[in-house]
Amino acid sequence: MRYLRYLVLAAVALCLIVLAVANREEVMLRILPETLADAAQVPALASTIQLPLFIVIFVGIGIGVLLGFVWEWFREHKHRSEASRKTREVGQLKREVKKLKDQKNEGKDEVLALLDDAV
Repeated sequence: MRYLRYLVLAAVALCLIVLAVANREEVMLRILPETLADAAQVPALASTIQLPLFIVIFVGIGIGVLLGFVWEWFREHKHRSEASRKTREVGQLKREVKKLKDQKNEGKDEVLALLDDAV
């Protein structure tokens, strides 16, 4: 199974390298279209940057993966809180059972109390 995972990772890496080599042309990125940037009259919004296309693609994929992780973390919050609540409840119940067993075995012989606890 481990070798299959390495094989898949190698295939993905090879695909990314081929993608990067095939998309080395520079592209111009803008925050806003020229008309909106001129209307906003904020010089930082009118600026442009030139990057190779593969960097734009990789950054887009990275941002998408990051947003997906954050989305799932928030979506699964109710499940994590429910699991921690149940863990606390189980601990409380275990303490209560131990306390009740101790009360039950209070006047008994130690060996008999150990046998009762084992069951």
